[in-house]
Amino acid sequence: MLNQPLRFVAEAKSNHKSTMKILIAIMCAFTLAGVTTSAVAAEKIQHVVSFKFKSTAKPEDIKRVEAAFADLKEKIPQIKALKWGTNISPEKLNKGFTHCWILTFSSTADRDAYLVHPDHKEFGKNLGPVLEDVFVIDIVARE
Repeated sequence: MLNQPLRFVAEAKSNHKSTMKILIAIMCAFTLAGVTTSAVAAEKIQHVVSFKFKSTAKPEDIKRVEAAFADLKEKIPQIKALKWGTNISPEKLNKGFTHCWILTFSSTADRDAYLVHPDHKEFGKNLGPVLEDVFVIDIVARE
């Protein structure tokens, strides 16, 4: 008779441990899923583009390129942000590249849609007469 209550207590403890292990496993799975989802959502693509203009490019031609590039933000919805500027570094390591654009995309799919977008293609076609070289790099920025 004494064994019956002890067996019940032992089974309850065993079930409690199993239940706790299952609950901990479920909580870990949800936590990892949340972290993974947050990390992927937070990984915005930074598309960095630098231009070196031909020595024959006139200032008004360069201004047209600057305006046309900036206009892509309004034409291509996948561009979440677009910032740009000209080189001001005193180090003289720019290798002739004077302009830099940084475009932000929510995902590689959005970046890929931008690359084949008709307005982007048209913009690229118009660069031929003034552009000597271009440098492009895509990153997921870290802090």
